[in-house]
Amino acid sequence: MNATAPRVLVIDDEVQIRRFLDIGLRAEGYQVILASTGQEGLGLAATRSPDVVILDIGLPDMEGHDVLRELRAWSEVPVLMLSVRDAESEKVKALDRGANDYVTKPFGIQELMARLRVLLRSGAKAGDAEASLRYDDGTLSIDIARREVCLDGQAVALTRKEFAVLSLLVRHPGRVVGQQQILRDVWGATHTQDTHYLRIVMGKLRQKLGDDPSSPRWLKTEPGVGYRFPAA
Repeated sequence: MNATAPRVLVIDDEVQIRRFLDIGLRAEGYQVILASTGQEGLGLAATRSPDVVILDIGLPDMEGHDVLRELRAWSEVPVLMLSVRDAESEKVKALDRGANDYVTKPFGIQELMARLRVLLRSGAKAGDAEASLRYDDGTLSIDIARREVCLDGQAVALTRKEFAVLSLLVRHPGRVVGQQQILRDVWGATHTQDTHYLRIVMGKLRQKLGDDPSSPRWLKTEPGVGYRFPAA
């Protein structure tokens, strides 16, 4: 297998679909990474840096829409959604949440390959922009694409939610990001009033980054409004 070949992450709980895609994609020269659950898929997306993701909506542990939302908190990797649900509302929901394309099962392998080629071309351009999403002030360094956070040269271990909140703020340097926007983007539209979730995560982030809440360097609070990360 060519080590420079595009990496495709397939997140689907159906064994037959995974086998079908594995064989078809490898025959076309792709590297293939397989996951059967949403949590496994998110972990592989973070550690294996796929060039494109094929994501099933109906997963055993979480909805594909929720996987997409968490993925979009820190990555712009192209995502092609798969589903037996062919209603227009399902397609609109997926595209509104950040999917790049949508294919209804059953599907033809050649159509899927053509759609993947389009996504990979657009993903190459997006990847250039994503690679620049870094912050480094000599003390704190953040690489969103690699999901790496270091403080004084030492890696900082963050939970998925902590990293999602931090990366959302870093993506908008110098700008106040509202509490409801953070809750909607990280926890989902049904949690926009659950500000205690956000307070807990922000407290953990400040603790791990050594950011004094009374005089914060990075995680600045705009009372009653939201939070702001400084421009580099």
